[in-house]
Parts: sequence; C-alpha cells; structure tokens
Amino acid sequence: MTSIPDTGPEPADARSEGDASAASAPRRPKRERTATESLMTVTMGMEILVVLFGAIALFGTRATDPGWLAFAGGAALIVLLSIAIRLARYSWGIYVSGAVQVLLLATGFVEVLAAVTAAIFVGFWIYSLVRGRQLDEAKRRYFESHTDQES
Repeated sequence: MTSIPDTGPEPADARSEGDASAASAPRRPKRERTATESLMTVTMGMEILVVLFGAIALFGTRATDPGWLAFAGGAALIVLLSIAIRLARYSWGIYVSGAVQVLLLATGFVEVLAAVTAAIFVGFWIYSLVRGRQLDEAKRRYFESHTDQES
C-alpha cells in the first residue's frame, strides 16, 4: 500500500492573508444571557409583530386622518422596541422597555382595541420581568450552594 503524502490544507480550508489574522485572534466567550433578558426579548419581539399588524389594521380602518400616520407611528414604535430589546441586557434597560410599554398603552388614544391588545402584551412583559427575575435568583442560589459544596 502506498500512503498519500500530506499536501497541506485543502482549498476549502485555505485562507487569504486577511482571513488568517482574523482566524488566529481568540474569540471572546459568548456572554450568558439571563432568563429575564431572554423572556423580555421574546415578549418584545412578539410586540414588534403586533405593532406591525396593528399599524396595517389602523391604516386599513382609516383610524388616522393622514393614512401614512399609522405606518409612521408603527415604525417609530418598532424602532423603540428594537432598541429596548438591545438594552434589555442592562439593568437600566428595564426602565427603557417600561417606557416603551407605556407608549404602547398610549395607542389607546388612537384606537381602543389597540390599547386592549397593548394591555395584554404589557401583562406578558410584566410576567416576563417577574418570572425572569425569579429564575435568575433561583439559578444564582443554585450555583452558590453547589460551589460551596465543592470547596
């Protein structure tokens, strides 16, 4: 039997000089997300979809005098929710997302059913906040008790 000599990396693995420096740099470990952050991110992500469909519904029912105002308001709320999602990782980001929740409730001045829908999702948001903090605290206590036993 003949052995096949090693000719180096295969073409698919070959990297250009610019890629080699990026590949050799050590990757930063991925940050662990808290349960509160995860739950609030999911809740606000669902709210983005509700705001999008709500803006379409408000436009279709002509609830706003200039029709584009429904889309402009919806786009503004979607941008604010997207920012709040990114800020959910910080402790003060909860206050930012809380302010956005108040703005969602204020949509009731345009359409009453929008406020009802917003109230349901604000309830989800509050549940995410409370339950997420409970889960984070339980996880913290679990790791504290298990690290004490190992010592």
